[in-house]
Amino acid sequence: MERFAELDRKRDEAKISTEFDSVALGRWIRHYRKAKGMTLDQLAKAVDASPSHLSLIETGQREARVTMLSKIAATLEVPVSSLMSPPKADRRTELTISLEHAQRSDLYSSLALRKVRVGPSLPTDALEALVGLHQELVRRSSIAAATPEEARKANAQLRISMKQRNNYYREIEDEARNLLTAVKHQGGPLGERRIEQLANHLGFELAYVQNLPHSTRSLTDLKNRRVFIQESGTEGRDPRTIILQALGHQVLKHQPPTNFADFLRQRVEVNYFAAALLISEEHAVPLLQRAKEGRYIAMEDLRDAFSVSYETAAHRFTNLATEHLGLQVHFLRVHESGTIYKAYENDNFPLPADSLGSIEGQLACRHWTSRSVFQEKTPGVSFYQYTDTPNHTYWSSAQTEHTSSGHFSVSVGVKFADSKWFRGRETTHRRSSTCPDPKCCKEPAAALQEKWAGYAWPSAHAHSHLLAALPPGTFPGVDATEVFEFLDGQS
Repeated sequence: MERFAELDRKRDEAKISTEFDSVALGRWIRHYRKAKGMTLDQLAKAVDASPSHLSLIETGQREARVTMLSKIAATLEVPVSSLMSPPKADRRTELTISLEHAQRSDLYSSLALRKVRVGPSLPTDALEALVGLHQELVRRSSIAAATPEEARKANAQLRISMKQRNNYYREIEDEARNLLTAVKHQGGPLGERRIEQLANHLGFELAYVQNLPHSTRSLTDLKNRRVFIQESGTEGRDPRTIILQALGHQVLKHQPPTNFADFLRQRVEVNYFAAALLISEEHAVPLLQRAKEGRYIAMEDLRDAFSVSYETAAHRFTNLATEHLGLQVHFLRVHESGTIYKAYENDNFPLPADSLGSIEGQLACRHWTSRSVFQEKTPGVSFYQYTDTPNHTYWSSAQTEHTSSGHFSVSVGVKFADSKWFRGRETTHRRSSTCPDPKCCKEPAAALQEKWAGYAWPSAHAHSHLLAALPPGTFPGVDATEVFEFLDGQS
């Protein structure tokens, strides 16, 4: 029995150490001790402890055992619960506890500064200033942490999550299907009138304006249930997609993102939601299944059937290919410089990655379809190629598009064995890639190195969007003042 009693005591002590704030607990012991008019020595003698041990408990540097807390509470004539769950503290006590916590943080320790002792002689306004400085230090540190490194880590984790579920989100498909059924959509392109009906069904009104805040693509007024869209165009973006993404946040019950990873996850989900409405699973899957039976799958057919861009069709194909067609695929969006802006795979395509596992910002192999397509002089026409890699031989289809940021390619591909289901499989274009071996395409030919090594000093064109610190705020890059002033003017 004694052994079980000892186990219970240790379990209670462990519970206290995990559930209670030792700093706050110590401060409240000191508060009740002084209220009773006892010195530290007097309390120590009454509870049969040394003054130094009790001092460590009061300053939160040592955790008190259950038996010791019981003795202290009995001596101070207060319930143990008053020490563990004290009433709301006065402002000075709150500040004292906050400063104690701040000075014990890893952030403060990294500064190698002396700690400020909080005694009765320290003015409350000085205490306010110190706590305020610590809070600002934490805020600025969190902003500085929102760097491309954080973004790359978050992107890498998100890509892994997408691969594990074959880029298919059943719960979002269900939401999209229910909405399309509610507005009696019969298939084919989702027009602006039908999208307006979707918004109305969800209790929102669409409002087209000329002065949408420049840091936003859309703005949802949750108070007055309106979605604001720029009337004069959206730099080549399909306005239908922007509206559906805005509605997606509400349908998927998103809360304001708490970190950049949360922000990225929500963006992926609303992109998926918009695509699932523009290219409905119910109508796209039969089309793709018939195409597979006829060995004639093509992104262009999906694009034309639903009046979307080639990129949207390619994205949507990757959502449905593994789940419904049993095909593993890869997708890339690559800038004309060779920089990868977006990529994912579940067919083991050898995408380059940095030490954090991130792909965005890496250079695509010069021999891949996503870069070979830039040598073609017919934009908007599909280019097909087989590529031998250390993993497998892959077949890919690609097209290029021009944007304000330059030319981009969008490519989708599968392993050689699955190329038999696609239009363009008869292509004679074939290249070989041994990347990540630097001899593949990153090291210049020996003759060129011998001739020019040491005689070239290029000025690099940095991809600022990949290197700059991420803007602060709940919604990165959004000017909250501009947004609130706009909504106030509209109301």
